[in-house]
Amino acid sequence: MNPNPRQIKLLSVVQTTGSVTVEQLADQLDVTLQTVRRDVQRLADEGLLTRFHGGVRVPGSTVENMAYPQREVLNVEGKARIARAVAAALPHGCSLILNIGTTTEAIARALMQHTGLRVITNNLNVAGILSANPNCEVIVVGGVVRGRDQGIVGEAAVDFIRQFKVDIALIGISAIESDGSLRDFDYREVKVSQTIISHAREVWVAADSSKFNRPAMVEVAQLSQIDRLFSDAVPPDPFMDLMAQAQVRFELAQA
Repeated sequence: MNPNPRQIKLLSVVQTTGSVTVEQLADQLDVTLQTVRRDVQRLADEGLLTRFHGGVRVPGSTVENMAYPQREVLNVEGKARIARAVAAALPHGCSLILNIGTTTEAIARALMQHTGLRVITNNLNVAGILSANPNCEVIVVGGVVRGRDQGIVGEAAVDFIRQFKVDIALIGISAIESDGSLRDFDYREVKVSQTIISHAREVWVAADSSKFNRPAMVEVAQLSQIDRLFSDAVPPDPFMDLMAQAQVRFELAQA
């Protein structure tokens, strides 16, 4: 499925609120109830939304992430804003690690004008994007390639990353829960992300607004382990207080 601009905006509204009624969607999108119901049905059929009586919400399984093609079209505008904010903050001539995720792929696209970068990644999509930048050296992590999203996971990937200490780890994450934990779904991916965090001088997290209060099974880290968090919207309570307590610098990506 290739959602049209109205459907992408609908998905963004649901991501931001978590759940919303059909009537609220019609008001926000300035369309008829019939149009909203038709869009909701199509998006639900594709697994991008979960319907309940009178409304919709973001799918919320704690054990399995949404499929890559679904994640690829969710909140594209917000991820692009995050990517531009990260690129503006990232100095030229530094070393970094980019992990698996559609947000880190957006960041890679935003780094095409950077010079002197040395990038380690366990994401073949990121490697493919940044390899087109002649002023960037790309190092691909060894390990098992996860076919569904071109991520590289497993013990070989962990061992490979342990060789390095980079200036900045740029981490995408699937969920941030209200206890201050950063979470993901695949234990093998989590082990790689944990190793990335422990082998960086600074840790930056890029998370669009849908990731707050989203459940996921495996803990990657706590907010206290990161330095900066980039998002496309101010998160709901209690996340700003949690970040202040953990001394995390929150970066709002402006339109």
